[in-house]
Formats: sequence, structure tokens, C-alpha cells
Amino acid sequence: MFRFAWTMIAVPAAVAAFLLLAGRATDKWGHLLATAAALYSFSIGACLFAEMMLADEANRAVSHQLWTLLESGNWKINVGLLVDQLSILFVLLITGVGSLIHIYSIGYMAHDERRRRFFAYLNLFIAAMLVLVLGDNYLITFFGWEGVGLASYLLISFWQHRTSAAVAGKKAFVVNRVGDLGLMMALFTMLAQFGSTAFVDVNRNAAGLSSTWATLLGLFLLLAACGKSAQVPLQSWLLDAMEGPTPVSALIHAATMVTAGVYLVIRSHHIYEQTPTAQLAVAVVGTVTLLFGAWIGTSKDDIKKVLAGSTMSQIGYMMLAAGLGPIGAAFAIFHLVTHGFFKANMFLGAGSVMHGMDDDVDMRHFGALRKAMPITFLTFAMGYLAIIGFPFTSGFYSKDHIIEAAFEKSPVFGSLALIGALVTAFYMTRLMMMTFFGDKRWLKGVHPHESPATMTIPLVVLAILSIVAGAVMNNWIGEWLAPATGAEVHEMQLLHITPIGWLTMATVALGVFLGWFFFRKDIPSYQPATDNVFAIAGRNDLYGDAFNEAVFMRPGQKLVGVLDHADRHVVDGAVMGTATALGGMSTLVRKLQNGFVRSYALTMVAGAVLVGLALILGQLA
Repeated sequence: MFRFAWTMIAVPAAVAAFLLLAGRATDKWGHLLATAAALYSFSIGACLFAEMMLADEANRAVSHQLWTLLESGNWKINVGLLVDQLSILFVLLITGVGSLIHIYSIGYMAHDERRRRFFAYLNLFIAAMLVLVLGDNYLITFFGWEGVGLASYLLISFWQHRTSAAVAGKKAFVVNRVGDLGLMMALFTMLAQFGSTAFVDVNRNAAGLSSTWATLLGLFLLLAACGKSAQVPLQSWLLDAMEGPTPVSALIHAATMVTAGVYLVIRSHHIYEQTPTAQLAVAVVGTVTLLFGAWIGTSKDDIKKVLAGSTMSQIGYMMLAAGLGPIGAAFAIFHLVTHGFFKANMFLGAGSVMHGMDDDVDMRHFGALRKAMPITFLTFAMGYLAIIGFPFTSGFYSKDHIIEAAFEKSPVFGSLALIGALVTAFYMTRLMMMTFFGDKRWLKGVHPHESPATMTIPLVVLAILSIVAGAVMNNWIGEWLAPATGAEVHEMQLLHITPIGWLTMATVALGVFLGWFFFRKDIPSYQPATDNVFAIAGRNDLYGDAFNEAVFMRPGQKLVGVLDHADRHVVDGAVMGTATALGGMSTLVRKLQNGFVRSYALTMVAGAVLVGLALILGQLA
């Protein structure tokens, strides 16, 4: 089956191109073709995974070279695919959850005039993400990285007739380009230090890096990860990305784009093993982001933006685990996979709520929806239990392992991760209480109703995975990932709970109680004028946009203004001044060429006189 691995990318890419070029002739069935393409990629990925499971450990990772991309001097860069224990999990997550999102979108986008184009963009996104995780060298990963950036821009700004959507797409594109500079600098460094960007060459030679170059390379890769995974300080685009259709939110914020940074850091573990400084920076960025995201989640009334803040926070947990070294590498991917299930479940559940509430996203207008939308409520509740770490759900295993590993590495990291779990339980309970419980606060004319089967069936599948995936993967994933990630193998029991585990459960219970206590009563349908400073900061995304404007945008505008002035008056002045001087000289010289013979004769006589005088003076001297 490995020889068919390339078709996982080729089929959705070809379908995307076909749907975009074929035009309206495919409007009636284009969405079905795109969904079939995603399902095809998933089926190939599942077959590859089964084949790898049956093979012995030494033969599970397969690299398949396709062609030579670049050959110059000592540099030779091939286009190849690497199907190993790490990439295959991403393949299954991207294509599996992606296929469910395609199916969900059939119902969600049923009345959109540009549905065919939307599904073409979804296929393009899937293809680009597969290039990112299947490439066998950093340059091919970069191509997928940029493809994902393009597709996310097209999807976030899909409803570009809304100014907010157009601006959000542009913002995501620009902020991600800042992170992309980090990956470009990493590529340049690899070519300079190793003469190659292939994973096998970089891994083999990483130990020979000086501490300075290893740290720089690790920080370059971290900058790239911050952009794509919306980590501080490049997190500002994530909440605005909610302007895209809800399936886009699920695709970008659950299974694909935001996990790319975690993939990059884990894939580069050989580099981070050489630089404790860069490794510490990864853990610090993850810790700060998990707290920032949780803080934002406590303050938003837009259901999708609460989940977006939650995504930022949960990716922060993954980055924290990745920064802990071998002890946390497997846990980062474990939580990444389970998060893909329960967060996609909740984002699609939010879309189902919007479908029943006439596209309203304000939770202050919800309430009592558990009876009006029972399937959406039950499936969303399973995702809620998973994300807060309710015992024996998927999040209980994956996130709690990260908290324990953080305590093992440092009490500071462990304590901050525990605070994040408390706040997560609080704001997710707040979301549940405001949306599904309490009194009806529906706007006039709104009649909540359950979504069609094309939307609820994916919810049911993802809800089941949100509950059982953790238990299924708990004792297996560490050993599976060890060869590809350098992760330490931990023996993890399903029913054994450590003292840190008991402390985490008590902390989560406290968060749930606080969420219930403060939001069990009537919810005002307006913004309180007496909000505390923490809520105000959270509603303003912790002033990330204001910071970027004050520190980067305004000084950048002034710098550009100064450079423009210098260009116009100094550079252009010098160039134009020279041209003006030459023009003036030519005007004077041109007067000598007047076409009159007498003038030419006079000039010749004057010249002869001058030459004669020069000769006489020369003789006298």
C-alpha cells in the first residue's frame, strides 16, 4: 500500500482543481465528489496504518522518493514522502475528522450558492495539510505549510461579502507570514549547517551543532510554530478566524492547521535535544498560551470564540508537553489526537446550535436548548466532559498526563498547568449552562430545532471518539510513537490514578462547581456595565491587537513613512538632480548647435586663437 501513499495527496488536490476550473456545471454534485476524495484519502491512510501495525517495529517507517526537486553543487533536495509512526497518526486525524467535516458541511452549506467552491477549498486544505505532515524533508513541509496558509485564507474569508470575514482572512494570512519567516530562517540555517533539509540528514547531524546554532534553529522553528498554532505572541488571528463558516472552524481549530506547529516541534526533537534553552522557550510559550486562551474563554459570549480561546489553551498544553523533552513528547501527540476529536465535536456542535438559532452565536440568547436540540446537547456534553478531563474520558488521559509530566519537570509548570485545568472546567461549564440550561432567552421569531442527519451523524461519531479514544490509546501510543519522536515510554494504567491525578480531578471539580454556581441563575441579555478588569481584558483578547498595533504596526508605519520620505527626497532627489543638471548642461551645449555657418566660423576662429595663445604661453613658460 505504501506505493499508493502519494494518491492521498493527489486525489483531493486534483478534485479541488477540477471543481475550481469546471465551473457551475459541477454545482449539483461537486460537494459529493469532494467528500468522496476525502474519504478516499482516509481509506488509504487506514490501510497504511493497518499494514504498519502488522509489520515489526523496524519496518514500520517507510520513505518513498518521488523525484529530485533541486540539485545544485553539494545540495540535492528530493521530493519524498515519509510514512512513519508520527505522520500516520496525523494522516488519520486529518483525513478522518476532515471527512466527517465534509459530510457535516453537506447539510450546513446546503443553501450556500458557492458550496462547490467551498468544498474545493476544503479539499485543497486537506491536500496541503497532508503534504505538510508526509513530506520527508523540511522544504517539502514548507510547501505544505504555505499551502495550508493559502487554503485557510480562502476558507476564513469565504464569506468575503462581510467586511469582518475579509479582514479576518487577511489578518490570519499576514500574522502567519510572520511565523513563516521563522521556518524560512530555519531552512536557510539547515542548508548552511547541514547542506540538506532532509529529516534523516538533519537528525543525523544535529548533535554536531554548536549550542548557539542549535538554539537559533530551535527558536526559528518555535517562531514558525507560534504563527501556525496561534501561540503567544502570534495568537491574535485565531479568534477572528471564527468569521469563516463553522466547518472551517472545526477543520482549522481541531484537526489540522493549529496542530501543525506541534507537529513541527515534535518532528524536530533531535534539534531541541541539543538546546535546553530553546526547549525551555517552547515550554514557556505553551504555558503562557494555555493560560491566555483559558482567560479569554472565560470572558466571551460568542460560543465559537469561547471554543477558539479553548483551542488556543489546549494547543498550549501540547506545546508545554513538547517543551518537556522526551518525557512529554508522546503526551503532546496523544492530547493532539484526542483534542481533534472532542474539539471538532464541539465546534460542529456549535454550528448545529447556530443552525437551530438562525445563525445567532451569542450565548446570552440561548438557554434551555437541551430539550429543543437533544442530539446536539448529548454529543456536545460528551465533548465537554472530555475537555475538562472527566474521569475515563479521552481528555482525562491525555491532558492529565501532561499535567503530571509538567509537575515532574518543574513544580512551576505543573502548578500553572493545573490552574489552566481549573479555568478550563470553569469556562466550559459556563458555556454549557448558558447554552443548554437555565431559562429560554431566545430572540423573537427564533424556533430552535435539531439539525439534519448529515450534521448529527458526524457529531455522534466524534462524541463517541471523545469518550473512548483516550482509553483505547492510553497504553499504546507512547510505545508506538517512541521510534519517531524519541519519547520516553511510560506504563500507564487505565484505572490507576496518581496523587497528582487526584489533585487534578479535585481542581476540575472546583472549576465545574464555580461555573455552575455563577451561571445557574438568569443570564442578562446585555453586557454588564460593571464588568471587572479581568473580564474586560478577556473580551478584548488580552489587548493582543492593541499591543501589535502599538509595538509593530504604528512604528512600522512611521518607519515606512521615513523611508518613503528619504526615497522621495534623498534617493529620488539625487537621481532627479543629476538628471536635471545634465539636462541643463545639454541645454547650454545645444545653443552652440544653431545651424548658422557664421556662428560655426566664429567658434573656429575663437578656438584657433585660444590654441595659439596656449602655444605662445607654453613657449614663454
